[in-house]
Amino acid sequence: MKTLSIDVRPAEPSDARSISEAHRASWQHTYAGIIPHSPLRKMIERRGEVWWNKAIRGPSTVLVADVAGTVAGYATLGLNRARALPQEGEIYEIYMRPEYQGIGLGYQLFGEARKLLHSLRCSGLVVWCLDDCDNSAGFFRSNGGVDAVEGVEDFDDVRLKKLGFIWK
Repeated sequence: MKTLSIDVRPAEPSDARSISEAHRASWQHTYAGIIPHSPLRKMIERRGEVWWNKAIRGPSTVLVADVAGTVAGYATLGLNRARALPQEGEIYEIYMRPEYQGIGLGYQLFGEARKLLHSLRCSGLVVWCLDDCDNSAGFFRSNGGVDAVEGVEDFDDVRLKKLGFIWK
């Protein structure tokens, strides 16, 4: 009988290509039809293996959900970038490859990211998502987030509303 290993761990430089692939697949799945095609394509192409190799080295932290040696998803986190908000921590991104969504791995990755921020003594947490991403908003609500802040994200000529979910 084989045992399937699932681990949430800090990303390593050798993960850069796999994170890039997870990024591409999850962003295409999540944002197709929401973010205009051209800016979405540019955003995805900008985040190739070289970009992720640099990101893994800091200053933010990159965690991966590793399923039997496959990067199923990733989270990036660090200090809150929105200085007007009192929350000290921020999860900048949390994405799962489409084939790994809906089975609980995102909750595990999110929980580990929150634990890490707490261990760094960050008081409170903020996570942003586009208002049109119903699955993402539902995920954050189901994890206890309150959508208490709004903002706007520009994609070429299109302005999209974003929601800031907070945890105290």
